[in-house]
Amino acid sequence: MRLLCSMLVVGLGLSPAAVFAQDDSADLAKKLSNPVAAMISVPLQFNYDEGYGPNDGERLTLNIQPVIPISLNDEWNVISRTILPVIWQNDIAGDSGEQTGLGDITQSLFFSPKHPGPSGIIWGVGPAFLVPTGTDDLLGTGKWGAGPTAVVLKQMGGWTVGGLANHIWSFAGDDDRTDVNSTFLQPFISYTTHNAWTFGVNTESTYNWETEEWSVPINFTVAKLVKFDQQPVSFTAGVRYWAESPESGPDGVGFRGVVTFLFPTGK
Repeated sequence: MRLLCSMLVVGLGLSPAAVFAQDDSADLAKKLSNPVAAMISVPLQFNYDEGYGPNDGERLTLNIQPVIPISLNDEWNVISRTILPVIWQNDIAGDSGEQTGLGDITQSLFFSPKHPGPSGIIWGVGPAFLVPTGTDDLLGTGKWGAGPTAVVLKQMGGWTVGGLANHIWSFAGDDDRTDVNSTFLQPFISYTTHNAWTFGVNTESTYNWETEEWSVPINFTVAKLVKFDQQPVSFTAGVRYWAESPESGPDGVGFRGVVTFLFPTGK
């Protein structure tokens, strides 16, 4: 059988090293679809949205999102996922002008089994924290917050299907600012090909219980994992449609681009 495979590889004009490298890239791309994979990654996610408020304001956000797995023992990992937004925006609250700076950090910790369950289910649960690092009142909430977060998914062949959720309540901060009481829901589905292309659809919906309003962007993305020497890097491009948003929120179509640096741990 090994001889037959080698003959087929040569007949197709490929080297065995190239085939195995391709398989390795596809495996890494598939792991990237798993929010609690035991792999260090550093996504730099660029988002552009417009249609804010009466002046059709616009916002450009760079989310710096390091993901770091920490091995607790032979059975469990804790996965640290951080989102640090760097924001430029203009007229998002009427005639409010430009603001540039940091938004609030969202820090999540997922306690996750190292091995999938008998049915192939992968999951993680833990706390999520809101840290008021916003450098302007229009860039952050001014509140400390905390709550539960969870993720569950299953990977079958090239498919990844699952969902991530959290709920955050504010418990301290500026008394003059509105309380935070919000639910985040992110169902997702993606397909990774044998040559490390990934096609995905998700929503990143938020329900604000204080204002009783939904924000529902539907994202469509295409990603390709490549290697520069031995360094794997994933490039993603996508568009999104705002199916629902507050009256002062974004509208229409937005755009996303992501560059993700991967550092597999082998654990």
